[in-house]
Amino acid sequence: MASAAEQLAANINFSALGKAEELKKRIWFTLGALIVVRLGTYIPLPGINPAEYAKIFGKLSQGFLGIFQMFSGGAMGRHAIFSLNIMPYISASIIIQLMTTVIPSLESLKKDGDAGRRIINQYTRYLTVVLALFQSYGISYGLQSQGAALDNGPFFLISSVITLTGGTLFLMWLGEQITSRGVGNGTSLIIFAGIVAELPAVIIGLLEQGRVDSTKALLVPLFLIGAVGLVAFIVFMERAQRRILINYPKRQVGNRVSQAQSSFLPLKLNTAGVIPPIFASSLLLLPTTFTGFASQNGGPEWLQNINFYLGHGRPLFMLLYAALIIFFAFFYTAIVLNPQETADNLKKQGGFIPGIRPGERTSEFIDKILTRVTVLGALYITFVCLVPEFASNFGSSLAFGGTSILIIVSVTMDTVAQVHGYLMAHQYQGLVKKAKLKGSRR
Repeated sequence: MASAAEQLAANINFSALGKAEELKKRIWFTLGALIVVRLGTYIPLPGINPAEYAKIFGKLSQGFLGIFQMFSGGAMGRHAIFSLNIMPYISASIIIQLMTTVIPSLESLKKDGDAGRRIINQYTRYLTVVLALFQSYGISYGLQSQGAALDNGPFFLISSVITLTGGTLFLMWLGEQITSRGVGNGTSLIIFAGIVAELPAVIIGLLEQGRVDSTKALLVPLFLIGAVGLVAFIVFMERAQRRILINYPKRQVGNRVSQAQSSFLPLKLNTAGVIPPIFASSLLLLPTTFTGFASQNGGPEWLQNINFYLGHGRPLFMLLYAALIIFFAFFYTAIVLNPQETADNLKKQGGFIPGIRPGERTSEFIDKILTRVTVLGALYITFVCLVPEFASNFGSSLAFGGTSILIIVSVTMDTVAQVHGYLMAHQYQGLVKKAKLKGSRR
């Protein structure tokens, strides 16, 4: 027999969505914020020569500018004010989270609850400013040195740095507003919107390549079929869980005796979600932003070698990318789910795993299972994200690869799950109101 929660879930439809006024306001706010993001990707940076910039972008579009182009939703190709997108904020979040594991003062702030979390968020914002200034200066200086600026000089550098940094800070603020007042994770949705906006142009370009070049005509349907199969594979893996049986014994509180119950502790195969590939791409952007322009401007030979070996499809890039994805899969999983805290909470609630002693043994058992599950999850994410790197050798666009599809599918599933949660809460509130009305009539 279906549970009460399953019965409520079965009754959720568009009519229920129409009655949830709070949810509709959140959805409209989210859509409005994403429209603002898309409008910002079409506002060009002042002082840029479009013809010269198009030549430079054509040379570097398969390198680090291609990554910026993918995550910014085409803003880098137009050199808009949102060209950096929200990548400096993501890099700052990575660095701060890594520092919380090695600096005792930050670790204590993390354990202080909401007050400590607000202080850590403020540190993340300060570091975002520093990283945005660094990346925007690297891009502006590279463009000026290659003749893409209409008027060379300090005024161009200062105005470009301020504009690009301001665009990143605005997106950071807007992402926080979406998270608190909208639906879904604001940072992920901003990246999601950029990738989705570029997908139609990528598909049209792929079909055009097949029409013009007969040698690629057979590859086009293979790419499309592979994309559909990859979506199905990602959905299956994202829903995969390892359930650990939890038993709760009988309890007696006063004269009331509760029956023994059983539940499950679900361990997702991919607990980290889309964080590992986004974090890995963001970290790789830091060195390539500088080396990319330096190599084009006749810089030192060692910088040119770094930029060459960190190019897409290169073995070194794929090796570093895979290593960072695996590292962040384990790192973020350890942040989200602590086996010791889970074991302590089960012990306080009287729950236990059959055949496992509560306490330290339970923590070791959960940690063992979680490690095995995370290994599979990390390998799955690595495989999906390396697909575009191999496909780039055949002329496929970076926006039409495993990383993009992983972000699209994962963010869609998380957002739909959050909408589903709001609808469930709305139906529960309706049931409570009806029960109160019946009680008052009686």
